[in-house]
Amino acid sequence: MTSTDSAQKAPAKDPWELPDVSGYTVGVLGGTGPQGKGLAYRLARAGQKVIIGSRAADRARAAADELGHGIEGADNAEAARRSDIVIVAVPWDGHGDTLKALRAELAGKLVVDCVNPLGFDKKGAYALKPEEGSAAEQAAALLPESRVTAAFHHLSAVLLQDPEVESIDTDVMVLGEQRADVEIVQALAGRIPGMRGIFAGRLRNAHQVESLVANLISVNRRYKAHAGLRLTDV
Repeated sequence: MTSTDSAQKAPAKDPWELPDVSGYTVGVLGGTGPQGKGLAYRLARAGQKVIIGSRAADRARAAADELGHGIEGADNAEAARRSDIVIVAVPWDGHGDTLKALRAELAGKLVVDCVNPLGFDKKGAYALKPEEGSAAEQAAALLPESRVTAAFHHLSAVLLQDPEVESIDTDVMVLGEQRADVEIVQALAGRIPGMRGIFAGRLRNAHQVESLVANLISVNRRYKAHAGLRLTDV
């Protein structure tokens, strides 16, 4: 490399320089469940336009009316069609079938998978290993025309839904293949007071992020807590 090449080389991008996402409409599939409902509430409370999706439109509308903040309710297909960013917060046992049915509506969308494949027995929660490697990788395989990322796995539904909680002290690990998509999701997480979105690798690393929820469930049960994560020195 010549001195001229070196002088003209663009400076490294600041990893905390994130886009403005305030104008995006966010759909939450599974938005009547605890996690989806909590995320919808927090994002709408932060000023984001949010549409809750459910298999039954009337259930979605009822949940939206309960949460307020301008949230709308629709069936999953309509919520996907009308949204720029779609958060997948459905139960693991319905994950694959839901995404297969919505492949057309999710084409071209930025999809954020926050599903944790877990099993439960008398010893507590434990991680499941999907054939594709993780829930996020299953989503990517089922949605080849979507831009799939993974985030929002480690948030307490109790804290998300509690109107008395002003700020949620936690980091959100965001995984994805394209930097621009990851940065949009990081910025979306950062709209919620107390949260930071932090890049945590590509989708092939999603399994251990999803699995960590089993450990957090054990922490919460032992200490009667609503534990989250903070990454140090970042």
